[in-house]
Amino acid sequence: MLKKVNYLRSLSCFLAIILWSSSLGINPSLAVNDNCQLSESEIKQQENLRQTSPQEYNILLQKYAEQLRFCRSRHWLQEQAIWLRLYSCDTRPGSIESILDRIVAKGYNTVYLEVFADGQVLLPPNNNPTVWDSVIKNPGAGNVDLLAQAIEQGHKRGLKVYAWLFSLNFGYAYSLKPERQEVLARNGKGQDSTSFVDDRSQTFVDPYSNQARQDYLILLEAILQRRPDGVLFDYIRYPRGTGVDSVADNVQDLWIFSPASRQALINRGLNNKGKFLIDRYLTRGQISPHDIVEADRLYPQETAPLWQGRIPLEEEMKQSVKSRFDRLKLELWFLAVAHAAQGVIDYISYFSALVERQGIPAGAVFFPDGNRLVGNQGFDSRLQAWDSFPASLEWHPMSYANCNDTTCVVNQIKRVVASRGNQTAVIPALAGLWGQPYNNRPSLEVQMEAIRLAFPTIDSISHFAFSWQEPQFDRARRFCHK
Repeated sequence: MLKKVNYLRSLSCFLAIILWSSSLGINPSLAVNDNCQLSESEIKQQENLRQTSPQEYNILLQKYAEQLRFCRSRHWLQEQAIWLRLYSCDTRPGSIESILDRIVAKGYNTVYLEVFADGQVLLPPNNNPTVWDSVIKNPGAGNVDLLAQAIEQGHKRGLKVYAWLFSLNFGYAYSLKPERQEVLARNGKGQDSTSFVDDRSQTFVDPYSNQARQDYLILLEAILQRRPDGVLFDYIRYPRGTGVDSVADNVQDLWIFSPASRQALINRGLNNKGKFLIDRYLTRGQISPHDIVEADRLYPQETAPLWQGRIPLEEEMKQSVKSRFDRLKLELWFLAVAHAAQGVIDYISYFSALVERQGIPAGAVFFPDGNRLVGNQGFDSRLQAWDSFPASLEWHPMSYANCNDTTCVVNQIKRVVASRGNQTAVIPALAGLWGQPYNNRPSLEVQMEAIRLAFPTIDSISHFAFSWQEPQFDRARRFCHK
């Protein structure tokens, strides 16, 4: 009897959806292809109505929104997202509407909107409390709020709109501020990232810096005031060099020599001997047996050097200086690596918690190979320990591997899925184009089908990027062409 009641309820719900769709002029079985995309004729009709008949256009907006919602609800891919950048020229009337209409037409129901990148913020010039310049440069557009507009217009079309932010990459203009020099991440060679990475727009900051956190907090609070549907944190890592610089196998390769990070590492010492050796290790880039003898002489009342996580051997102080040196120099290296990685973890944990406390989902964007062990004691210089990011986050692995087929993409996602907690959503980000290969990558359809077969529980994927799919339209918007 219970089964019969449940069946009747399900049937009633299905019929209600059909009747509701019909009342809006929606035929769920028509108008969209297998990827929930509109036909070319419908796209042209919508654009014409937008310019000629606002009333009919608004009716069509509602129709397509419900049509997209219905299609996604019965598709294996419940959520299909696109990464989007807006430009100053998008302050022109109708630009936001035209962009979002094209996104809906391509079957997307979520937008990851770039709101902080390359040292610019998507906030109105006249209402920008941050240390960064606004994306908007047009005269007379000082009060235009593209972020708020995109969220409002996205919701009208049934789209979720996430705010996508760079996190530890504050942009080149930030590196030019005289009062922010101590905020920049530095390695043991005195370099900041602008002289280390080929792309000078990448200016990484010290995650232990209170000033960096305060600057970022002001930015995040301004964005949260617009109530996006989610927040994605990108560039949660250190810079990656090329060649031998892509591997950190020496303490001077680590980005822990800014004042805040350096002091935080010394403070991990739990006694004077520990702090002395950590300081000496950072100052000289290594320790010597003489340093151990010196620590014993300076602090004879203490036993073994101690720091967070260190468990000394029971008979350590009875061993030879050589034996103690061999052990301590290795332990100091792993302490320094753990300290660098923990700075990134603490940074994302702090800011994602602020987002989640407002009832807004937060996500971490990362490279699946950003936390690799290289050789016996080396690490990928990004030190992106994503497998230690909070499990409450959405995980967005940038699965951009290219090997002419889907094998390498699937393998990247497999590593992430194997590491996640039960409550962690994995939402792969794919690079490519619809219907054709791109840069040794199969088409998006081929990549998605491979993911569907390999990971039946994954029902959300994103595509990078809208500008790749609409290059001419993107260029016209960037340079204010018609």
